[in-house]
Amino acid sequence: MPTPIETLADWATALTYDDLPADIADRARLLALDTIGAMLAAAQPKYTAGWLITEHVRDLGGKPESTMIGRDFKTSCVNAALAGGTLGYYADIEAHHVEAILHGPAAVVPSAIAVGERVGATGAELLAAIVVGLEVGARTSLAIGPRALYRRGFHPSCVAGAFGVAAAAARLLELDPTRFRIALGLAGTQASGLLAWETDPTESSRPFNPGIAARNGVTAALLAGQGFGGPSDIYQGKFGAFGAWSDSPSPELLTERLGERWHTMEFAFKLYACCAFLHPGLDALFSIVEPNGIQASDVESCVLRFPRAGVQLIDANPLRSHCGQYVLPIALLKRKIVVDDILIDRRGEPAIDALTPRIQVLADDELDPMFPAAYSTVIELTTRDGRRFRERVDHALGTLANPVPPARIEAKFADLAGAAVGASRVAQLRHAVDTLPAAPSLAPLTALLAGNR
Repeated sequence: MPTPIETLADWATALTYDDLPADIADRARLLALDTIGAMLAAAQPKYTAGWLITEHVRDLGGKPESTMIGRDFKTSCVNAALAGGTLGYYADIEAHHVEAILHGPAAVVPSAIAVGERVGATGAELLAAIVVGLEVGARTSLAIGPRALYRRGFHPSCVAGAFGVAAAAARLLELDPTRFRIALGLAGTQASGLLAWETDPTESSRPFNPGIAARNGVTAALLAGQGFGGPSDIYQGKFGAFGAWSDSPSPELLTERLGERWHTMEFAFKLYACCAFLHPGLDALFSIVEPNGIQASDVESCVLRFPRAGVQLIDANPLRSHCGQYVLPIALLKRKIVVDDILIDRRGEPAIDALTPRIQVLADDELDPMFPAAYSTVIELTTRDGRRFRERVDHALGTLANPVPPARIEAKFADLAGAAVGASRVAQLRHAVDTLPAAPSLAPLTALLAGNR
């Protein structure tokens, strides 16, 4: 019997765009569009970390083979992946896999574009590679166990993300199954990414983790393609990923219903620029205040209850994007959370500071058993005139269990990308992504991704 990694490699190296069901192909295009919008927004000069990472890549130099998204230069595909992965997660508005706790598109999409541009891939080959990367990344996180990674202080988006990127790059490089397994092995030996970014209020090291995953995964695939050696079974082999990170590994999840259950379809679209753990709470909050006409000044107290296994990430976190006591006041004041709220510090504004002491984030053991398959959240709100409200949301808007129409994601893309490149280029980008299945090269897309500075 083949081992799980052998089965996974055989499937991934053989997959073509024509093998994708229509809904998976459509979802891959929409995920690519959504991630491109997030990256273009994050590359604006007013956002410090996005600008610094692209300047770092410019300083590194390298063979000009891949477009640096949002900038006026090309660099090596490894360097482009590093910066692109950082941009992908910087605005905290890109898609994520709920159960795997994985920001897969942030790392996979820019890496696939960078490698695809280097090798002269077609649009169809790019989309197939993105699907391969998202599938391998999600299955890796689930097989290791994201809660086990969290308990060890590791970031699933960096650890499992590196596997996903390596898989996408290996597919574009047309590696055979043996070399594909070596690419995963070399990705695993580099896989890293601590959750220590939770102590960094600059919001810089948080998105750097998917950038690391992107850089490491592309490097792994390139080395494997050149004949470099590496572990042939990085999952179950001696000193492998399961032994390093898992409490109770589930190797069967690497191949469970492969080609039938598509994790690509399970990536949830974000409607708010903040940690996904806060999204069900925001939906619950808006479902209370909007129909009841409750203003921020009417709120006496607001309690957010979240599963114990994840609550530490959103309770009084130094990061704005992950702090319930920062995000909920802005939501009460503005009825939305946008990129500027997260990447530009609004702490110290009197209206926000007045609400912060009224917000509590509490662990709820009754919600814990569903986590991470669902980020079940309860909001309890009391008004100054004594009214009490309670709302529970298990699945945020944009998840597979609570979907939004593609038009809403396309409108989100227009808002994000439009702020960076203008309405005319937004329409051109939409067309370039929509026509990827028939595109003989990525040149029309990458030309539109370049900036003018």
